Amino acid sequence: MTGRLLPVGTGSPWSGGPVGRRARCVLAPNPGPMTLDGTNTWVLAEPDATDVVVVDPGPDERGHLEALRTEVGERQVARILLTHGHPDHAAGARALADLVHAPVLALDPAHRLGDEGLADGDVLEVAGLVLAVVATPGHSRDSLSFHLPADGSLVTGDTVLGRGTTVVEHPEGTLGDYLDSLRRLRDLAAGSGGSWVLPGHGPALADPVAAVTAYLEHREARLAQVRAVLGTTWWQEDEERVVERVLAEVYADVPAEVRPAARLSVRAQLAYLRARP
Repeated sequence: MTGRLLPVGTGSPWSGGPVGRRARCVLAPNPGPMTLDGTNTWVLAEPDATDVVVVDPGPDERGHLEALRTEVGERQVARILLTHGHPDHAAGARALADLVHAPVLALDPAHRLGDEGLADGDVLEVAGLVLAVVATPGHSRDSLSFHLPADGSLVTGDTVLGRGTTVVEHPEGTLGDYLDSLRRLRDLAAGSGGSWVLPGHGPALADPVAAVTAYLEHREARLAQVRAVLGTTWWQEDEERVVERVLAEVYADVPAEVRPAARLSVRAQLAYLRARP
């Protein structure tokens, strides 16, 4: 599964472009029910700096890599960062690294190219651009976000999207971790005067606190719906029947093409509820 979105949202098409003073999105040509308009590859730099950072090179697609090279122009790509290792975000990393001669940094060593990695609390500085690394597991085990304090922006990968909601990819992702990550991002945005969410798919969002709060409220509402459907003795039943019942009653409006993703989210909800009876 290459995409991460559930359900497909509505709204104006997104084509990328500049957001604030330090970010520009180069949109990958991989639109679909799970990726919205495509994967957002973010080029980050201080105004007039000669060095840039690229976040999430996207799919291994030659035209997209050439578009990134054109966007960078005469500047130097100092580092390539991954919010996580899913293919729609990371498959093009090696080809881009070969093209621009830059290392690839990620939380998961399997996705790194070079000696550097990323960990929660790291602070990167590239030609005056400051990026703080924030661990945001939940969608996947290796999910990271990046905070640009100068703009009050959050690069969120698939943890917060510009439209719709994110799949918690059970068992790799866990709902408890995801809720904790959302609370952390909300508090970070509230404490730093956040101005933008720069997501992995969909349009940039101008109010990070409101966006993340809406995500938390959506998750709590879904959990309440699931609890109402399950009753009190559901854990004694066959799990497949429980999953199908929740899908039928809570996710009835989800299009067929994203029902496999919905099933993953339901399994994550059930695991969360088992741990919190």
